[in-house]
Amino acid sequence: MFQGSMVALVTPMNEDDSIDETSLRHLVDYHIDNQTDGIVAVGTTGESATLNHNEHCEVVRIVVEQVAGRVPVIAGTGSNSTAEAIDYTRCAVKAGADACLLVTPYYNKPTQEGLYQHYKKVAETVPVPQLLYNVPGRTACDMLPATVKRLAEIDNIIGIKEAVGDVTRMRELVAYASDQFAIYSGDDATVLELIRHGGKGAISVTANVAPRAMHDMLKMALAGDSQGAEKINQRLMGLHKNLFVEANPIPVKWAVHTLGLISPAIRLPLTPLSEKYHDVVKQAMQQAQVL
Repeated sequence: MFQGSMVALVTPMNEDDSIDETSLRHLVDYHIDNQTDGIVAVGTTGESATLNHNEHCEVVRIVVEQVAGRVPVIAGTGSNSTAEAIDYTRCAVKAGADACLLVTPYYNKPTQEGLYQHYKKVAETVPVPQLLYNVPGRTACDMLPATVKRLAEIDNIIGIKEAVGDVTRMRELVAYASDQFAIYSGDDATVLELIRHGGKGAISVTANVAPRAMHDMLKMALAGDSQGAEKINQRLMGLHKNLFVEANPIPVKWAVHTLGLISPAIRLPLTPLSEKYHDVVKQAMQQAQVL
């Protein structure tokens, strides 16, 4: 089972919108050097919504190849089309990903039964470990705990990335956790609260900018050192909040560019971080001691 700090990796791009393979490979090594516990390729932070099918599969292939077994690789393979989610998941398996992360179908607004049947179909069709991903603020679709409980009974559905950030929701989900099903945070600001209730880690945006600090914080939290973890968390709180001053991944790509790791390129309809927020994000980086 995965645990700790798993980065929701940004996808580096060239100014002509093509994938920057050289920077992507360097970014993978940067995270491994900084003890990131796992890499999520082409999640929603990786601009999956604007990558075509070939690019999507190629980014997963490059990440798996560059990681070379050093840490787990989880491929984002979600879609609002069940058939497309199956295709992406098959592609990830072919590339050698250790697991897949599937966001709830966006825009469609399926019923809870529709969500159950969607995930059940993907899980039964492609026998690879799979993580659910609930982020209703982005998808207009909230997968309720009762549906998660049903899906947790499917053998190769092994966990959920929950990004609601609600303590009551966290407690309810953790009640369904087991040796075969884990709860991960998709909300960096509340990850320590989740771990205190039995969560296993985070799929993190902040880890793009402060990978070693996120690793250390979650390692301490999982070991029961709440005081040490909270001390780091306070340093990172500015990043947790201000990496969302505009739609993700606009601020985080700007921050990673500021670290000199990637170009500032981002695909339309997203645009580069507004100048009025540059100092806000930079101050959060300074507070986190990464700049």
